[in-house]
Amino acid sequence: MTDAASLGTILGVWAHPDDDIFLTAGLMATAVRAGNRVVDVTATRGEGGSMDEERWPSATMGAVRTKELLRSLEILGVTEHRFLDGPVDVDMDAHLDEAGAAQVLAIVAEVQPDSILTFGPDGMTGHQAHMDVCRWATEAFEAAGKPGARLYYATQTPEFVAEVVPQVVQFNIFRPGTPPVTPRAELGIDFVAEGEVLDLKLASLEAHESQIEGLLEVFGEQGLGRFLRDESFRDAGRKEG
Repeated sequence: MTDAASLGTILGVWAHPDDDIFLTAGLMATAVRAGNRVVDVTATRGEGGSMDEERWPSATMGAVRTKELLRSLEILGVTEHRFLDGPVDVDMDAHLDEAGAAQVLAIVAEVQPDSILTFGPDGMTGHQAHMDVCRWATEAFEAAGKPGARLYYATQTPEFVAEVVPQVVQFNIFRPGTPPVTPRAELGIDFVAEGEVLDLKLASLEAHESQIEGLLEVFGEQGLGRFLRDESFRDAGRKEG
């Protein structure tokens, strides 16, 4: 299992509130507790629609999801977060405002992370905003990453796909051809959230109340822990000096 502390300063670049929690909450919590710097970037405020118009009207979703994300990061102990200015979530097929690209470049140049964590070109789910964020983070890594820094793309193991993906078909999370699959032996980051760290991850996700009702109904809290346990990334490159 990957030692989160070995990743140095971590920069996560994501599209929506809760992307970071699903894919990196355990890594972030563990790295923070090891004394590492963790900077979390979210391109949009998740304005693209509601799962329950009565409880969370679409017009309020940006504010609702902003509050949820900040609370979830507080639970994890992550104190550095940036929202981008300009990009707005519309739907799964809409590109994000390209104003985000220059902002991600500036953040990479400023933070000089040792590890950048983001989506792969597949966007994990085939969501266009995820793919745009991957491109921005990759271009920024190539242009402004410090020598020796590494870029990591989120992926899943064959075991995860076989066990978990069939259970979430009803939610249309993964479009055809997704999620990406990488054998465990080939992972660049193979982190398993366990014990107190998994409890923190569950609590941080439960802060995203507007997003997880359906998953809790299907999995229950214990089953949701299995869904969240593995945080897997493939090594997408090392910045040469």
